[in-house]
Amino acid sequence: MKFRRTGRVAIAGLAVVAALGLSACSDDKGDKPAPKTTTSASAQASATADLPAVPTVEQLNAQLGTALDPSVPNDQKLDFVQGIEADPELPNRLAQAVQDNNVQVQVTEVTSFGDSVNAKANFTVNGQTNVVDVPFVAEEGKWKVQKSWACGMLTNLGQTSVACA
Repeated sequence: MKFRRTGRVAIAGLAVVAALGLSACSDDKGDKPAPKTTTSASAQASATADLPAVPTVEQLNAQLGTALDPSVPNDQKLDFVQGIEADPELPNRLAQAVQDNNVQVQVTEVTSFGDSVNAKANFTVNGQTNVVDVPFVAEEGKWKVQKSWACGMLTNLGQTSVACA
């Protein structure tokens, strides 16, 4: 099933990122020290002030529940997916595909990475559960599902969108 492969790809991707991150922290005495960079405190405060508060597990579950509910009007879902302007009907198609494929999503953990958030979620399709990572990005003062993830989910559910072209 495509979700099983997607989950494995996501896990493999995280393993590669972790390995690269750990290798970047190695202590190689032969290297010259990296040049120091400075950032003004006001620039850091400004960047942080533009980010919304890190959402809780409950908030993301509520947001995903609304976004994936076909009975919720589309205009109430437009703030949930990054770059949705290119295809305002994307939320309804995604919600309908989720319902048609008996998909359930339950966020279990939230990790902040500054201007992005990763939600670990139990993703159940027709009774089979996989743990997946759902990336959120800050856009217009709100946390939104990353467009590439939403597009991948649409593709896995047999749908397309002009926003994903």
